[in-house]
Amino acid sequence: MKRPSLEFAKNLLRTTPFKRKAFFLAADMILIVISIYGSFWMRFGGAVPSNFRENLVYYSLLALAVKLPFFGFFNLYNISWRFFSLRELLKLFQALTLSSLTFGLLLFFLKTRPAFVTFPRSILLLDYIFSMGLIGTLRISKRVVREFSFRINKEMRNRTKILIIGAGSTGEQIAREMMNSRRSIYFPVGYIDDDPAKKGIAIHGIKVLGTRKDIKNILISHSIEEVLVAIPTANSSDIRNIVESIRDSNQAIKIKILPGIIDLIDGNVTLSDIKEVQVEDLLGREPVEIDFKAIRSFLTGKRVLITGAGGSIGSELARSVLQFEPEICLLLDIDETELFYLVNRLKTAKARIVPCLGNICDSGGIKRIFDEFSPNVVFHAAALKHVPILEYYPDEAVKTNILGTKILGEQALRSGVERFINISTDKAINPTSIMGATKRISEELLKTLNERNGTHFISVRFGNVLGSRGSVIPLFKEQIRKGGPVTVTHPEVKRYFMAPSEAVLLVLEAAAIGEGGEAYVLDMGEPVKIADLAKEMIRLSGFEPDVDIPIVYTGLRAGEKLFEELLGAEEGSEPTDHVKIFKVRSSRQRDEKEFKAKVERLIEICAKGCRRDEAVGIMVETVPTYRPDRNVVSICHW
Repeated sequence: MKRPSLEFAKNLLRTTPFKRKAFFLAADMILIVISIYGSFWMRFGGAVPSNFRENLVYYSLLALAVKLPFFGFFNLYNISWRFFSLRELLKLFQALTLSSLTFGLLLFFLKTRPAFVTFPRSILLLDYIFSMGLIGTLRISKRVVREFSFRINKEMRNRTKILIIGAGSTGEQIAREMMNSRRSIYFPVGYIDDDPAKKGIAIHGIKVLGTRKDIKNILISHSIEEVLVAIPTANSSDIRNIVESIRDSNQAIKIKILPGIIDLIDGNVTLSDIKEVQVEDLLGREPVEIDFKAIRSFLTGKRVLITGAGGSIGSELARSVLQFEPEICLLLDIDETELFYLVNRLKTAKARIVPCLGNICDSGGIKRIFDEFSPNVVFHAAALKHVPILEYYPDEAVKTNILGTKILGEQALRSGVERFINISTDKAINPTSIMGATKRISEELLKTLNERNGTHFISVRFGNVLGSRGSVIPLFKEQIRKGGPVTVTHPEVKRYFMAPSEAVLLVLEAAAIGEGGEAYVLDMGEPVKIADLAKEMIRLSGFEPDVDIPIVYTGLRAGEKLFEELLGAEEGSEPTDHVKIFKVRSSRQRDEKEFKAKVERLIEICAKGCRRDEAVGIMVETVPTYRPDRNVVSICHW
């Protein structure tokens, strides 16, 4: 261990401004001397004998020589005056205790010296108490003054009255930040906490006013303007219940939230972490339990290719895969800009990242990527996905969703890829759209390639991804921002929603357990009525549906269903080891040779820019459960 005096000298010049260190050093020297003098004064009732009075200078110099190095060793000069806390008080306690023991030990060895022969032992205890009181009071004084003046001048500061839900460590941290920060626009009026033992107690002078069932009365009685949910472990059900309780008060209350526990860095929160409650916070579900060991076993050290990497699922796949430390991560996308932004977001990853600009329909380009990098695992997320648009462009849907998948799958076989995971959709089940039919054909196509050359082909189906490009949530947000109207296709239309992170983790889990040749369907929870979603988003924006912002029903678009399904008419499901992943079991036998011939014919006529009815006719033959929208007319191609 370094000597305390050397450590003190280094700490004195480190991290905090020199002026503040010099101030505390000078103040500590004065207070240490005052403690020695005060101890003798108290020991002798105010009349210090002359023999001790003459030697007070020596006692003070010895105390300074012992205590100051210990203060430096425990970093007491690198502590913010404004944020002196219990942890820093503990450091002061340790420094003073050890220095006082060392002081007493030195006095024992110096007892043969004339000045120390009759040194009273009680002075050691008195000096310890005086030093702790004086130096501790100095250190905490600024924080006390700031918090006291904050409470005294709360009305003058004209801050927003906020109620904090959650009196745990997160709630305490954010309340302290609100009181201490000059940038804060909030005045914390009180806490809400469901722990009955906390009711009535005060934390930093802020009282726990009641439990969640008391929210309505507290909002009214204390004139609350905003509510902050400061419970990092709260799930979407908890947040929905809190939002409903607040709405029951009929008060114009803004609702804020802090990040979830996995988003907090070292568990610390600041004012900048506060955000508006979003509809995604209400739609989220219980955290998924994942077998990270199984995922790590097939990703760590592997060469991974992700197609459609710039999209919502592709980019989340890239972020998640990189956490498992692959040897190399190949990011393939046709969109140069999205690829550029993605690579920049992921540049701190440990694995090597290679952007691949290209089209999955370009067989030559795909072959070059496979020849150069020999990927072990392929995640195929590239697709055309917008249902209404593809109803008018079946040839483009076939080129990307079927031909592109075929090119990738066959190249994966030739290159000896270990696992090929195809990202599919619930729209492939009893499809009513071009998009759904092409995705179903791509599933079946990969199934025919399975068990050749050892490559395992796996498809995973799931529904809408929260916040993805083109989904209803970004659309509704923009419509609300413009003052409405918010457009919904049908009052009864329902959809399944998943967070990107949840969908991707389940995809990785399915990829780890998949044996090849099968499709998996994810547990999507309960479907959400889109009209209710629109109303909730309007309310979260501070407006009243059909009063401030109207909702207009426009009718189902081409190829759309009222309800999405999880299994086809000819399919069943069987459980897997993961409660949220089900294996699809199909009862229909397919003539592989005939199927391939139909797919080749479909690809051939679409390559020539066929009419819609020609493509649809072949799709109906290929996917018997496909029920096309007959009201759509062809659009000419130039």
